[in-house]
Amino acid sequence: MNIHLQREGLKVIQAKDVGSDRVTLSADVVVVGSGAGGAVTAYELARAGLRVIILEAGPYVPSSEFREDFDHAMSTLYADRGTQTNADGDLLVLQGSCVGGSTVVNGCVAFRTPDHILADWQRDHGLTDLTPARLAPYFAKVEKRLSVHRNQAWEINRNSQVLGQGCDKLGISWQPLQRNIKDCAMTGFCLSGCASDRKQSMLVTYLPWALAEGAQLHADTRVTRVLARDGSVSGVEAEVRDPLSGKVVARLTVTAERVILAAGAVQTPLLLQRSRLANGSGQVGRNFACHPSTLVVGDYPERIDSWQGALLGISIDEWAHPDKGGFLLEGGGAGPVELAGVADPGTGRAFMDYMRRVGHLAGLVTLIHDRNVGDISEKDGLKTINYRLDDADFKAMLAAIKAAARVHFAAGATRVWLPTVEQLHGDNDAEVEAALAGLKNQPHTFRMVSYHPQGTCRMGADRKRSVVGPRGETHEVKGLYVADASLLPTSIIVNPQITVYALASYIADGILSDINT
Repeated sequence: MNIHLQREGLKVIQAKDVGSDRVTLSADVVVVGSGAGGAVTAYELARAGLRVIILEAGPYVPSSEFREDFDHAMSTLYADRGTQTNADGDLLVLQGSCVGGSTVVNGCVAFRTPDHILADWQRDHGLTDLTPARLAPYFAKVEKRLSVHRNQAWEINRNSQVLGQGCDKLGISWQPLQRNIKDCAMTGFCLSGCASDRKQSMLVTYLPWALAEGAQLHADTRVTRVLARDGSVSGVEAEVRDPLSGKVVARLTVTAERVILAAGAVQTPLLLQRSRLANGSGQVGRNFACHPSTLVVGDYPERIDSWQGALLGISIDEWAHPDKGGFLLEGGGAGPVELAGVADPGTGRAFMDYMRRVGHLAGLVTLIHDRNVGDISEKDGLKTINYRLDDADFKAMLAAIKAAARVHFAAGATRVWLPTVEQLHGDNDAEVEAALAGLKNQPHTFRMVSYHPQGTCRMGADRKRSVVGPRGETHEVKGLYVADASLLPTSIIVNPQITVYALASYIADGILSDINT
């Protein structure tokens, strides 16, 4: 196949390119979503010679238009312009909504699925094929293609350096993070899109590779319904919308024998609900988890300038296993605007005093292995993310914040600002302990953010307890697959992108095996 890419950018069909108000296409495979799962499956299937069409609801924003400005990125690259929250409004659920999806705006962290999580899936969900040995080749393949490597010394900024020193004083285990990045420019703007194309997101890897193999990519195209006939999928219906006005400029129908849903753990279940498909178990939209995270900030005598250098440097894995606490800490830098929002520094003089210290502040991200207690639904076109911390998860959150404070104080911090809605801080471990002791598990206790929604179309062998089977195909609709974080049976405690890449590649192999037999 003799196909060439454009000299600059990708050959993406956008709303402005559509000349008719009704468009009908056909393909072997339709992929809904262009993020981690969608891009990988699209490439693997196109590479095998299948006709693949990728439909992305978000706009195409080439890296030449990234401004390294978080506020601008939120309004152009994120779902709901960065305002997507749970029903209570105390958890910000951040997802990419653009060509490349969340891979464009994530922090590059690249963990394999922990072995103990895979063991849980095998024991509790019948996923006996998902062993470390079986998945190892898939992990290795995507890691090589995406330049995943362990942070070298020069990639660990001052923020993470001091935290590592604190861990050493306490005898606590920590590791340099692995990231999917090539020759990092260390600008610290990962969450705003990588203007230098060093981050190996889908925008610069699997999507251009898929297009080179003949796949077709449509942006500004929101799939509204999956079509099925006699128990088999038959295609999708979609709306093409002008990205600025939101006006529908065309109706698009694609006929295909296989549809892969990779729109993410919020939109994939909503699409199935709207389509009234694959929900005989009643599990579509349920079992939502998201690793709710906070940023615990330490104030140091010396300058830290946490926004300088690579955004994320180290992970503190001392308590990662559920038997030891079930939480992970990551050394994470932040800019002055973000540091002003993760705690309550007060107003007036108090706020000015806090901001004068902003160059001395270091951040430590907490991630918990939360239970799958949330659900996603839609009514009259409005989505709802119902999610509150389980009591056990609340205890894990408290433990993670206390541990982060311990590391800060061991590293030399003179004050720790707590990630609570109420202004709380402490100048030693005892004061932090006392401040946290009065908290109750109720909405608007913590300032929480999630980049890791997952679990709403659970994979499993038991069709009564899951939505998709062990190879990613829905139990009830032949040819309809899920290949994103919504199929994860449980939360996995670590950043999920590598897990999604590997599972998407595994699912693509299964599809090709079925075609060839």
